[in-house]
Amino acid sequence: MSASILINPKCLNRQYPDQISREIMEKTIAFFENKGKRKLKEDDHSRTWYADFLDFIKEEKIFYTLLTPSEYGKGETRWDTWRNCEFNEILAFYGLAYWYTWQVTILGLGPIWMSDNDELKEKAAKFLEEGEIFAFGLSEKTHGADVYSTEMTLNPQGGGEFFANGEKYYIGNANKARMISTFGKLAESEEYTFFVVDSQHENFDCIQNITESQNYVAQFALKDYPITEGDILSMGKDAWNIALNTVNVGKYNLGWASIGICTHALYEAITHAANRRLYNMYITDFPHVKRMFTDAYCRLISMKLFTLRVADYQRCASPEDRRYLLYNALVKMKVTTQGEEVIDLLWDVIAAKGFEKDTYFEMAARDIRALPKLEGTVHVNIALIVKFMQNYLFMPAEYPELPRCNEAEDDVFLFDQGPTGGLSKVQFHDFSPVFESWVLPNVNLFQEQIAVFREFLMMSTPDGDQQKDIDFLLAMGEIFSLIVYSQLILENAKIYQVESGVVNQVFDVMVRDFSKYALDLHNKTSSRPQQMEICLRMLRKPIADQAQYEDLWEKQVHTLNGKYEMND
Repeated sequence: MSASILINPKCLNRQYPDQISREIMEKTIAFFENKGKRKLKEDDHSRTWYADFLDFIKEEKIFYTLLTPSEYGKGETRWDTWRNCEFNEILAFYGLAYWYTWQVTILGLGPIWMSDNDELKEKAAKFLEEGEIFAFGLSEKTHGADVYSTEMTLNPQGGGEFFANGEKYYIGNANKARMISTFGKLAESEEYTFFVVDSQHENFDCIQNITESQNYVAQFALKDYPITEGDILSMGKDAWNIALNTVNVGKYNLGWASIGICTHALYEAITHAANRRLYNMYITDFPHVKRMFTDAYCRLISMKLFTLRVADYQRCASPEDRRYLLYNALVKMKVTTQGEEVIDLLWDVIAAKGFEKDTYFEMAARDIRALPKLEGTVHVNIALIVKFMQNYLFMPAEYPELPRCNEAEDDVFLFDQGPTGGLSKVQFHDFSPVFESWVLPNVNLFQEQIAVFREFLMMSTPDGDQQKDIDFLLAMGEIFSLIVYSQLILENAKIYQVESGVVNQVFDVMVRDFSKYALDLHNKTSSRPQQMEICLRMLRKPIADQAQYEDLWEKQVHTLNGKYEMND
């Protein structure tokens, strides 16, 4: 079953709950295949604004259908994470620039759909129906995404009117967006606020595109931009919570971008390598090449199994079940960095071919680096993840077993997530039964590693200085992240009926990664002797099964040769 988990645009095998969802995916694929790789690459190299894509989106009302909650749309509109997952993946499969304009529109819509301003919600739905795009005005040049320090201000003018003044930086879509959800403070009280501005207004100064790419990532300034009470989305704590809750939604999409990029790159790389001969051998006959491709494949299907499973936890979320907060941060932190690992493995095989201007891979190698660096750095997200560690490892709660959540319905909780605090109080279901349900050599080794890590935390707890040592905490966070990542992979492997041999080979990779992170923790400057001894006991060597490895290589990895090639 695992091979079919990877998307093949020319053989779309996903099950959809309705015909309109399938049509959206098929029409989007047809747009790119009709455009062809030659024109795709030409537009990338010339940094051409993707007006043709946005015209297509407008004509087919795709953003409107996918991003308008049913309460504010007509017909088949809904915000359905399940179907949005595949649209995310398809866009990145063809190019990160196309995904980016979708991603930034999602971020821009977050504060609108989360607000109590129905008039602005109706306006947003109308703009979506007309094919407009949106933007999220949070970051500033001096402070980055440090929302505490925002300098954008609303200055009261009396009668419920304000002037907005200040600059925003690194704001995608801000050259065209008709509604930019903008974060700032009231000049007198310094209360936080979200309000909307229009990039086409005369008091909106679009200063520059700060990147050399097809995207427009703007620096813009508001100069006495007139704002009324009707333009305000939220104030005070609500604005603060909306800022963070919007990022909670947006960071999840980053994993799908990595998955889409890596899948296209894998098809291209293995088709090249399997048909090229060196030293009287096909490249794919070399043992090290087989290993690199197999590792890349295992990492990629792990990325997809995990990210699909996280969608289930988003869709079942409630004020009493906030497990998604950990899992979404892991999509941002873990899946995107695994994407870099996949591209590096493939690049080590195809070598100089990865630089050639007519390959998709040349874009993939460049763009895969962006995703760990958007919506909060990897380090910021690991620091967030560590807050969940004690409850996850030592204080499980009872939850009913969660099935796949692919119903055709709005994910209304995403727009009513509530206060953002209390992360250390979030509880999780017991991870142990998930691992115990798999009797496989490498899964069992991984369980041994988990047990030793728990011993590390109980018997040699980081002291006060170490808990202030971000470098030390990040190393611990990598190990903890791998445990959570592996748990959800195993959960979804059951749902998708992934063969046990594939799962065991996936955990060959996981055991090696655990050992790598344990050794890194051992080598930290502040590690104490007892901690170092326990770290060494975490090291394991995977149990090799050559027959299983060869079977996976022949039936699932090497067979990708020629399975997909983009139309020229």
